[in-house]
Amino acid sequence: MKLADLLSTVFQRRYSRKLPLQIDSRPVAELADELVGSIGEISGLAIAEEILFRFATMDDDEKLGFFRHLATEMNIHPETVRTTLQDYEKKPSKASYRAFATAVEPARQELVRRLNRAPGATGALVRMRADLLRIGRGLPDLEALDLDFRHLFASWFNRGFLVLRPINWESPAHILEKIIAYEAVHAIDSWNDLRRRLEPTDRRCFAFFHPSMPDEPLIFVEVALNKGIPASVQALLAQDREAMPEEEADTAVFYSISNCQPGLASISFGNSLIKQVASDLASELTGLTTFVTLSPIPGLIKWLGKEKQEWDNDQPERMKALAAHYLLNAKGQDGLPFDSVARFHLGNGSIVHAVHADADTSDKGRTQSGGTMVNYLYDLHKVSQNHENFVTTKEVAATADVKALAGTTALSHTQER
Repeated sequence: MKLADLLSTVFQRRYSRKLPLQIDSRPVAELADELVGSIGEISGLAIAEEILFRFATMDDDEKLGFFRHLATEMNIHPETVRTTLQDYEKKPSKASYRAFATAVEPARQELVRRLNRAPGATGALVRMRADLLRIGRGLPDLEALDLDFRHLFASWFNRGFLVLRPINWESPAHILEKIIAYEAVHAIDSWNDLRRRLEPTDRRCFAFFHPSMPDEPLIFVEVALNKGIPASVQALLAQDREAMPEEEADTAVFYSISNCQPGLASISFGNSLIKQVASDLASELTGLTTFVTLSPIPGLIKWLGKEKQEWDNDQPERMKALAAHYLLNAKGQDGLPFDSVARFHLGNGSIVHAVHADADTSDKGRTQSGGTMVNYLYDLHKVSQNHENFVTTKEVAATADVKALAGTTALSHTQER
């Protein structure tokens, strides 16, 4: 048994946590203030469970009030920050540094840490941040609170704590149900559809889990083992296709990557996931020589509309050229690609390998990208170099064919304004 498999079984235990009865009638904000203050471990644990239980039962207005309490009453005190910084500058010491470090950390960060001591709290806090992102969208007074959540989650969910687990048709039903529910790229229509993606020998699925959330996938990738680089997701997922022996495959195709937890938005797992899966597959199947995606281009039609460019599904060559130009040249104000999927894969060290028309004929594919899709190529020997080049120069690496295709349009380089 592999070490990863052994760890997976260790982390598959369930937390049978009963929600407590309301044990304290004080307002939740008052309980939060007490939890941050000096309090014993046992009583603090009870208060933490009470806060999480009460929060879960709140309506949106009550949750907004709680968030605003954290944002205002548990914020940093600028004058204290200035004073402790001046003290440290005048006389650097362990004590003056500690005083400054305490001043610049808002009390709400310590509150979240203490809440996380309760059984099952990590998942509850992830859901709390999901509520914050949903309710607090567009509210400047809650932005700093979200940054505090992100700061803590970036540590709690770093790669060292994550467990990579294979998902197959024999996986527990409650995990399979979540794969169906969380699939964000190509919808899984039924249990039979899921079976076609998991059971054949030329199909794989992998997910990251956190030990504190053993029944909740954080992100998962679906992989097709293929002969050659595919140009159509319909062919890849066809109901009547014949599975090929895995040893005949020379290409691993990452055709769907889905983030599962809205409360972990902006906490990046994809980079580690793709590299780990590619490395594991290369070790398992020595015949694999190529690692690519078959990815959507979700921002293409929106961008064409902004640029007042006409497009037509019945003109596949023009659609390919427009898509190639968009991927290579359409940039945001930060100089990065306008397309979110492109930013993700290029930032992970891939290159734009090929663009295909009529590659996704679903309603979603037509609406988002006119049916076009793209292969991002991961050369395992060059991903680090490609990543560094992209971060440094923000230039989009692409094959000569894609560059030539982009050059066939009359469009100039465009940048979002």
